[in-house]
Amino acid sequence: MLKAAGAAAGAAGVGVGVGVGTTALASPASAAGAPFAHPGLLHTRTDLERMAAKVTAGARPYTAGFAKLTANRHVQSGWRANPQATVYRGAGSPQNYAILYNDIHAAYQNALRYHVSGEAAHADTAVAILNAWSEKLTSIQGSADRFLAAGLYGYQFANAAELVRDHSDFALGRAQELMRNVFHPVSDDFLTRHNGAVVTNYWPNWDLTAIACVLATGIFCDDRAVVDRAVEYFKHGEGMGSVKHAIPVVHDDGLAEWVEAGRDQGHALLGVGLMGTVCEMAWNQGIDLYGYDDSRFLKGAQYVAKWSLGGEVAYTANTRKKGAIGGWSGSETATGAAGVDPAMTRPIWAMISNHYTKRRGLSASYLTRAAAKAAPEGGGGNYGPNSGGYDQLGFGTLAFTRDRERVAGAGTAAPSAGPSGPASGGGARPQGNVSASGSPAAGRDLAATGAEDLVGWAAAAGVSAVAGGLLLLRRRDRVRRGGAE
Repeated sequence: MLKAAGAAAGAAGVGVGVGVGTTALASPASAAGAPFAHPGLLHTRTDLERMAAKVTAGARPYTAGFAKLTANRHVQSGWRANPQATVYRGAGSPQNYAILYNDIHAAYQNALRYHVSGEAAHADTAVAILNAWSEKLTSIQGSADRFLAAGLYGYQFANAAELVRDHSDFALGRAQELMRNVFHPVSDDFLTRHNGAVVTNYWPNWDLTAIACVLATGIFCDDRAVVDRAVEYFKHGEGMGSVKHAIPVVHDDGLAEWVEAGRDQGHALLGVGLMGTVCEMAWNQGIDLYGYDDSRFLKGAQYVAKWSLGGEVAYTANTRKKGAIGGWSGSETATGAAGVDPAMTRPIWAMISNHYTKRRGLSASYLTRAAAKAAPEGGGGNYGPNSGGYDQLGFGTLAFTRDRERVAGAGTAAPSAGPSGPASGGGARPQGNVSASGSPAAGRDLAATGAEDLVGWAAAAGVSAVAGGLLLLRRRDRVRRGGAE
């Protein structure tokens, strides 16, 4: 296990899964088709009660996760919202989307802190932020990046709002209208039209932001048809974000390649985090996307975890068409997995690892190593100042660490979870093996996201601050590559 700070070995919720026959495959929280459970996006009431009880009892690693939360500058009860009528990302004036994502993360973090600590001032702060935005925001505009803004900040707004939906001062109806009328239409339109581009023009994370927003809207607004739309696209959508397009090849070793590994590490981590978010929100409403297609997502997440830790992975050359329908066209081929920085981390692993190893009782060694390395996970504001550091709500060590679920008489066959051996070598290379044909006019690449996010990902590399005085995870089975652990 890679060394990590802020968690005790064996208690971090990132242990190796047990064998089949000792743990039953867990079931989703409720039967699909039943009334929606609230709270029921990334966190259920049971989850929130578990966090509060564990922190009160001083249990590790929850205390380390909570210390990470309370140290974040966004979680202070003095935070004041700065709502805008129109949010621009990628183009337009002014490009003010950073105001929105900072306020949303402040609302989420304050709401989460309230549920753990019981401090009412933090619930009041979250409500004030969300009410201010639902009263003023009317439009998401910009370049193609407006679809990223709607998807990312839409699912995040819904999650923050879900945590305070029963607060007496929260304008629930107005927040639901904001989701229905501002965030959701942009995301649903992307899944339908892909900004006028050929369907493979956009890498998986574009679809996944939209799926996350559509699913969150349906759950938050109690709209079964909208939820069904997101689930159907996850399973069978034409774009690259549907599960079989994002994870196109399952190898004999049980790992399944993540197609965006041929692009770069930062975007691949984003995509895995988004797919995990979609799976978790669906699970809490009785829909098992984690296990869909013989747990295809597990195999893809294991692949990305191994690769991000510096291990060698197979990659099947992938050529995708690019361009606008009726406009310029070209193609791009990725011939191998990009180089990685093993120090780069994102707060995505605790949620996924705990689902498969604790709820499902499966072995997922690469996921557990990645989660241990990232612990205690932070959130927005802990992974650099740019938008890439705010793509996940985070705090998974606190929120998703769970005890292993045991059921007597279990004997359900488990899907293949990949090998359990240590990650093999493989030094970092500067970029993926991608070559392009076709020459779109300058500024016409519909899938361009802007270089500022790459800076954010680089800035996030190696960030795993230690909560003072907490137990260090004991080091064992060190993975050595060129003398470095």
